Amino acid sequence: MKLAVLGLGFMGSTHLKALRAVKGAQLAAVFSHDHRKLAGDLTAIQGNLGGPGEMYDFSAVAQYRDVSALLADPGIDAVDICLPTGLHEPVALAALRAGKHVLVEKPMALDGEAADRMIREAEARGRVLMTAQVLRFFPEYMALEQAIRAPELGRVRCATFRRRCGAPAWGGWLKDPLQSGGGAFDLLIHDADVCLHLFGKPEALAATGSVDAAKEIDCLQAELFYGDGVVVTVTGGWQPSSAYPFSMEYSVTLDGGTVEFSSAGRPPVLYAADQTERLLPLDKADGGGGDAYGGDAYGGDAYAAEIGYFVECCLAGKAPGRCPPRESADAVKLMRAMLEARSRNGEKTTCNL
Repeated sequence: MKLAVLGLGFMGSTHLKALRAVKGAQLAAVFSHDHRKLAGDLTAIQGNLGGPGEMYDFSAVAQYRDVSALLADPGIDAVDICLPTGLHEPVALAALRAGKHVLVEKPMALDGEAADRMIREAEARGRVLMTAQVLRFFPEYMALEQAIRAPELGRVRCATFRRRCGAPAWGGWLKDPLQSGGGAFDLLIHDADVCLHLFGKPEALAATGSVDAAKEIDCLQAELFYGDGVVVTVTGGWQPSSAYPFSMEYSVTLDGGTVEFSSAGRPPVLYAADQTERLLPLDKADGGGGDAYGGDAYGGDAYAAEIGYFVECCLAGKAPGRCPPRESADAVKLMRAMLEARSRNGEKTTCNL
């Protein structure tokens, strides 16, 4: 399958690296307004994960500075949209109308209505649409899913998901809420998606936090309330110093023990109710039904796993059951609801997604 990467910033570069390991996919084209990047020089790219940018050889790859021209290229089967979030909907709609399959970076769109329009267009055109909610392919989060689904650990009682980083010193569009949705929206969309995937839609929510654009602070602490008494906390956001390190973690308490993980050096561990502790097996984490994505298939490279899964769905003409677009749209809606709740400073309200 011939794929085009649109946008050669941090995520575009990350996807280009991952594509090297994806069988069945060929990089056919790239899009950028930056002449230097189109020449293959991505060395100036910065991000909160992964190494520095690299030099690429695009001599055998079509190079576009106009999206319409790229979408008119009959040699391109699918597009991987790594553009600012505000462009996700219009570019995805245009790509779907041009007959392309679409992989779009998270967040799926700036709001739920835009995400719903993307889904309707994909269904009408018979094309695969998938959002790159990469935590669904991270071995550490897939291991958590397996632990929660395992009957021997019993019911989930409470959970906390945390993610934070310094305000980015790169990608000026990220600091414009009209293009990115804001720091907490862009960052915590990962955890909103995981919560929906693992626990379903909450019945109510409440949130507090602080946002100060001048100081580059955008923090949120939200509580999601479920009908069985479970409360799930989602917390984090941008810190005022770009030197603040990126980190993500979770702690989930079940009848049979507590599962914890931190990117700051703590692999997923089950602290069992029988007073033992053991590492969760990452190499056997999979999505169920035989899917090994995120586990053995790509050596734990979640970005290669998600792109590989997207390619498989396109080649097979099947909907992405591991990462359904309607759940990605719900994640956008949940994040918007949490941000709205933050403005009410802790008031508990019904959650209608």
